[in-house]
Amino acid sequence: MARPPILTRADFEKTMQQLAAVPLTLGLVDIDHFQQLNDSLGRSEGDRVLRQVERLLSSSLPAGSHVARLGGDEYAVILPESVAETALILFDEIIKHFQINRERDWPRSLGLSVGLAARPAHAESSFDLQRAADEALLRAKREGRGRACIYVESKMVLKSNYYPKSQLERLTKLSSALGRTEASLLREALDDLIEKNRGAL
Repeated sequence: MARPPILTRADFEKTMQQLAAVPLTLGLVDIDHFQQLNDSLGRSEGDRVLRQVERLLSSSLPAGSHVARLGGDEYAVILPESVAETALILFDEIIKHFQINRERDWPRSLGLSVGLAARPAHAESSFDLQRAADEALLRAKREGRGRACIYVESKMVLKSNYYPKSQLERLTKLSSALGRTEASLLREALDDLIEKNRGAL
């Protein structure tokens, strides 16, 4: 059976609009420490990693699913008529498969982190659903990477609690302009801060 094509970010947005009334789970997938591999082994090796991740996602997902590359090492997976708990089991297996089958010369820290959010359980609109999945992905990173997390509002601090509205609006505009998720921009800022203050850690 032919694998579904990897959608562009624009096609992803169109697909989300087309499925606006459909219950679904959205998964945001990020490759852990991908930039380190790019820097140490080169972009050609980075491209090999991306192709392996795309093959793994396309071959592991149920019929009717959609996979999109949002930019860089970030992917989105749309699972229509699926609840988050079922998606969590699926992505746990995908993460394990990637860890077991990665190339020997790839860093051991290379892995997959996934944030999951479902409609209607966590959000109704596509915009809010993506934000919820972003939050879950950040949680997966904070808890050690190489794992999948479901969005749980009661156990998480919302961005609106510690960022003023003006900053959130700028973050949203920057995310749209760069074609990247808000979570990836926040992670990059945090990584830069940690690197600059490594001596204090």
